[in-house]
Order: sequence, then C-alpha cells, then structure tokens
Amino acid sequence: MNNQEILNEKYDLDSAKYNIDLEDHDEFEDEDDSPIEEVRVTIPNVDDPNLPYNTFRMWSLGLFWTCVISFVNQFFYFRQTTISVSYSVVALLSLPMGRFLARVLPTHQFNLSGWKFSLNPGPFSIKEHVLIGTMVACNSGTAYAVDIVILQKLWYNSEKPFVAGLFLVLTTQITGFAIAGAIRRFLVQPAHMIWPSTLVSASLFRSLHSIQGEQDKGRMSRMRYFLLVAGGMFIYYWLPGYIFPTIGALSWICWIAPDNIVLAQLTGSSGLGIGTIALDWAAISSYVSPLVTPWFAQVNVLVGFAMVTYIVVPIAYYNNLWNSKNFPIISPYLYLENGTYYDKSNILNADGVFDETLYQAYGPVRMDSFFALSYGVGFAALSATVVHVILYNGKEIVSRVRSARSENEDIHSRLMRVYPEVPDWWYGLLFAITVAVSFITCVVWDYMPWWALLLALSISLFFVLPVGIVQAVTNQQPGLNIVTEYVIGYLLPGHAIANVTFKTYGYVVNIQALNFVSDLKLGHYMKIPPRVMFMAQLVSAIISAIINLSTATWLINTRPNMCTPDGYPFTCRNTQTFYSASIIWGAIGPARVFGKTDNALYAPVQWAFLIGAILPLIFWLLAQKFPNVYWLKFVHWPVLLAATSSLPPALPYFYSNGLFCGFIFAFVLRRYKYGWWARYNYLTSAALDTGMALSALVIFFALQNWDIQMPFWWGNPDYNNPDLNAGALDHCYNGFSNFYGQQL
Repeated sequence: MNNQEILNEKYDLDSAKYNIDLEDHDEFEDEDDSPIEEVRVTIPNVDDPNLPYNTFRMWSLGLFWTCVISFVNQFFYFRQTTISVSYSVVALLSLPMGRFLARVLPTHQFNLSGWKFSLNPGPFSIKEHVLIGTMVACNSGTAYAVDIVILQKLWYNSEKPFVAGLFLVLTTQITGFAIAGAIRRFLVQPAHMIWPSTLVSASLFRSLHSIQGEQDKGRMSRMRYFLLVAGGMFIYYWLPGYIFPTIGALSWICWIAPDNIVLAQLTGSSGLGIGTIALDWAAISSYVSPLVTPWFAQVNVLVGFAMVTYIVVPIAYYNNLWNSKNFPIISPYLYLENGTYYDKSNILNADGVFDETLYQAYGPVRMDSFFALSYGVGFAALSATVVHVILYNGKEIVSRVRSARSENEDIHSRLMRVYPEVPDWWYGLLFAITVAVSFITCVVWDYMPWWALLLALSISLFFVLPVGIVQAVTNQQPGLNIVTEYVIGYLLPGHAIANVTFKTYGYVVNIQALNFVSDLKLGHYMKIPPRVMFMAQLVSAIISAIINLSTATWLINTRPNMCTPDGYPFTCRNTQTFYSASIIWGAIGPARVFGKTDNALYAPVQWAFLIGAILPLIFWLLAQKFPNVYWLKFVHWPVLLAATSSLPPALPYFYSNGLFCGFIFAFVLRRYKYGWWARYNYLTSAALDTGMALSALVIFFALQNWDIQMPFWWGNPDYNNPDLNAGALDHCYNGFSNFYGQQL
C-alpha cells in the first residue's frame, strides 16, 4: 500500500477522525519521527541540507509561473464558467522545465565579491520544486479586492486612480502574510498542528520526484499520459469553447416543451438545471473538483445541494414565498417588487451614499427566493461550523493548544533548526508598512474611515488564531465574510464601497494569513529554509497582486459590454454577486433587509443561525446514542450547509454534473480500478485543467480578441435572434424568465 492510499484510507480530511490517541503523545521529545501517524506515512523524517534551493532555476521558474497563473486565473475569473489552473498543474509542468534547465544551463561557478554561486548547482531538487509551487500556490486565487475596483468603475461610477486600487489590492493580500509570521509558532511548529491539505501537496511532490529513473514496465508513463490527455482536451475544448458552445449545457428535457415556463425553470441550464448535461469541463470542474474531492465529502455536498435546490427552493418559489414568482427561480440580480431590475442610483445621493427619502420613494430591494435562502443557508453554515467543531473536535483542539504552549517538538521541528529562522522584526516591519499604506489608501481615497480599518484588522487579528487552529486540526475554515458584513452594515449603513472594503480587510486578510501559514507548514514538512520561503512568498504576492489588477483593468478597458449578458463569455457572474452583496449589506444595510427596520421582508432568514447551531447537536447526540449506526459518523452539517454557498453565482447544473463525474472517478474507479486511479486520477484532473486553459487562451487571443466569431448556427446561437428559444445557449430561454413568462 503506497503513501497516498494510506493517507486516503486512514485520514478523513473533512471529519478529522484521527487514528491516534493524543494522550499517548504528550511527551515525544526523544522520538525520531512525528507522533502523528498520517505525517509519519507521508513526510520523511530525514533532510539533506545540501540540496540546492535558492537557485536561479527556482527564481526564474517561480516568477514565470507566478506571472502566468496570476494572469490566466484572473482572466478566466470573469467568464460565465470560471476556469482556474490548479496548483497541481504547475507542479507537474515545472518538473520537466526544471530538469531541462539542469541539463542546459552552464555549471560554471561565479564569484561576486566573495559570493560564489552557479546557475546550475546540480540536479533539479525537490526543494526548488516546492518553492516554485509555493510561489504559485499562495497566490493562485484571484485577489479579492480587484472586485472592489471593478464595482467602482462599472457599477458606482466612482473610479479611483490605478495606484489607489493597487495599494488596496497589495495591502489586503500582504497584510495577512505579516500576520502569518506572528502566529507561525502556534500553527506551524507544533507537531499537532498538522494542516491536512499540506500532506496531499507533500505527497504530490514526493511522488513526482520518486518516479525519476523508475521503470514503467509496460505501463504508460505519467508524463506521456499527462501530455496525451492535455492535448486531447486542448483539441476538444474548441467545441464547447468556440464551435459548438451549446454542448456545454444540453437542457434536453426542456426541449420537449420549451414554451412551458415551469418545465423551463426546472430543467433549463439558467434555472435549476434538472437533467441538464454539461459537456464542458469548465462547468463540470469549476465548483466541485470531482477528481480531487474525496467521495464522502461529495456525498455530503450532494445531499445538501439536492435538499436545498430540488426540495426547499421549488417549494418556496411555487408557493410564492416573498412574492418570488415575480423573479426568475435563480438569479444573482436584485429587483423591485414588480420584477424590474433594482437601480441603485435611485436610492443614492450625488455622493453615492444611501438616501432614506429616495429609498422610501423607490421601494425596498427584492431578490429571488433562492438568493435569499442561500444567505440563510450561509448563516446556518456559520453557526453549524462553530458547534460542529466544539462537539466533534473540541478535545483535539484543546490538546493541541496545550501542545503548542509547551513547545513540544517533533523530528521535523528539530531538523528545521539547521536553518536560520526569519527574524520577528522582518514580519513586524512588513506589518507596520502594510498598515500604514492601508491607512493612506482608505483615508486619502475615501474607501472607508480610519476607525473602520482599525476595527476590520482587529476582527481579523482576533479570529486568526482560533480559526487557524480549527483549520489546522479539521481542515475546515469558518468564514468571516458574514460577520464583517453584518458589523459594518450596522455601524456604517448606506456606504456600499466602505462595506465591501471593510469585509475585505476583515475577512480576506484573515484568509490570506492562513493561506500563508499553510504554505509555511508545507515548507516545514519539506525542510525549506524559512528565509528563502519568506522572500519567495513575499515577492510572488506582490507580483501576482499587480498582475491581477492589471489584467482586470485591461479587460475592462478593452472588452465592450464587460460584465453584462451582451459581453458573453465575460459576464462576471462572481462580480455580479459581489455587487448585489454591496447593495444588500452596504448601500441599504442588513437592518432593512434582514433586521427589523421598515418591516424587513427577509427577517425570518436570520432564524437560520439557530437552526444551524441545533442540527449538529442533534446528530452528535444521535451518534452518542447509537454508536453502531455507521452513517451518523459521516454526517457533516457544515459541509452539507455550505454545499449551496456559491449558488448564485454558480448554476445548479455545475454541481449536478460535477457530482456525477465525481461518482465515476472518486467512487467507481477508486473502488474497482484502484491501480489506475492511484496512478492516473490526479494527473487526469491536472491534464484536463491544463488543456482546457491553453485552448481557451488560444481561442481568445487568436480569434475572439480580433472579433473573429464562429458563424451562428443551432450549436452557436445568436443572442439577437428574435426567436428567443433559438437564441438561447441551451435553447431554453424561459429558464431565466419569471413564473409569468416575463424575460428579465
């Protein structure tokens, strides 16, 4: 049994059921290995300090991939179906590139004032490889603050200078890095802070380097398989991406009676998508990651998704809860009660601030029942996470906090003593600089008051350690976005940009801190010298922030109708949801939407906090009462409730198709074709992502960027076709109409 199989069988990433007894490991200073079994089978207990790491190869490849991934992921972030090139893709592609450089670069040793170095110090090492991956991993997601810049330009007509947006993006991305340095002694060095996801990354790097020189003995090599699958996807993606986009959403049930409103709402791709078949890997993989997510976690997602999407939402909608029949069954937009789009300019004064007189004259904001219920599910997920962690992981957390306090060390901490630690003043100076720049940014360019910045950072700092402990132990990260929106929504109602800015500093800074800590833990496991890791993370964070904002600015300035239905495929569904949230929580404020002011229509949604707290308690008590009922141990309410957290902007058929694909790969093939699954499953996911991303880039820059469009036909509908169904991508136009057939 290989390491990955042991990890998958013995380690439950989502329920954090460890096969160890923490009480037996309180004293382990003299052990020659980690006290954690999952770490022992994954991470070697030896190190070679002589392996090259701070090399020209590492920096050149790391910076190259940082630029590429930052651009590609930000570029595809605005698409109707978001594409994201994953961490594993870079890990796979950078390996042959590193080995190629090791063969061709000169080995001559240079001497600059006593500093001796070589462009090619020997074979490409695993430490160089990990550093390249880390530079990409800590910034592979798009910068959250970029959406604020887009909102100001496209929705609020209050565009700031580029430097203002740049400072906003840089500070929100990097302040978390400075915080990570302050908590690394609690979350990185202690053995019991294991950070489960890093074990998977470490296993990937070890597997890639262990195959060097390995004989495949009749089996296709991993690299050849990767190239074949990626090449096949590159060719295939021309169909859904350009020639035949209709196959990306085949709403075949709707075609039986496309004029039937209810049938279209239930089966259309822009509705609930029941029966919709997606032959577009971007739609299948965008939210579920079906080849990577463990099957038991996908089952929890499936149950939560089906319960909300196929049961709760239709009952609410067709019983006209909150007059929801006036709106589409699922939509990221906001409306007036009569179903027309909500124009925020009618409730804001000339300074862009909420005006109560204008609001009373114009009318309260309305949203479809799915959108409102998704907020309720989010409320429930937040309280369920807290209760679940206390009930199921409370003892582990307390034990590990105690372990951190006593500063017990395992073999990995002792091996890391060889390398000089990063001085605390490096992190302290970085924190001081980023906070100072944050003050300048918020005050000079009027993003929010100075006291709001202090409060947002205080929330982030207060929660970072407890949330980090939860994530390090359970692999779950309770989100603070609802908390931050609530707080500033009540303290500073009527200010939309201030609301989203506060959320970014209070929520994203916390997330960034923990993302950096996770990478530091990977470096700890793989014995990466801390000072080189510090520089690699910091440099890549700065570069990726600049590229994220530059890419978004370029697209906005060059793409007509950006972030509108006419700008397809750049419809910006994620940003549209972000905008709607800025109206709900910022411009209008939670008191008028979910509170008691003006008889808020959606006030009952707040009961979800209580429901979310009760559900884990009920099932925990049942598990205690009936310990032999096996399935009760796998009910994970935070995962169940978080299943629909991305709906909208995601569409239901993304989930249904992704989960079906997951059933094939994560369940059927893993159970009945384990040899193939163990060797090729993760490579398949990485190859499909790579081929699709490369194909989409070629399609855009070679054709779409020059307005070379595919001729219209049944498989590539013309949106301006007077026959609405013929002009819809899935030929089911009524999927986005309201109950009365009105196209909104």
